[in-house]
Amino acid sequence: MLTPSPLPDTGFVRLPSILSPHGPIPVSKSTWWAGVKTGRYPKPVKLGPRITAWRVEDIRALIEGTAG
Repeated sequence: MLTPSPLPDTGFVRLPSILSPHGPIPVSKSTWWAGVKTGRYPKPVKLGPRITAWRVEDIRALIEGTAG
């Protein structure tokens, strides 16, 4: 069984590090993007023309907010 890799303390993470099976959030890619569109999930940051990432702080806040 694979265990999710821990999130870094600061910085940015890409989608494969956020979603299962390697990340802590068990939703599909299409569900994630629909949630971003509706505001349920954090907005991404464009780091380049083909690079989209999320702030680790936003992902940690999402996990802590949905845990309880």
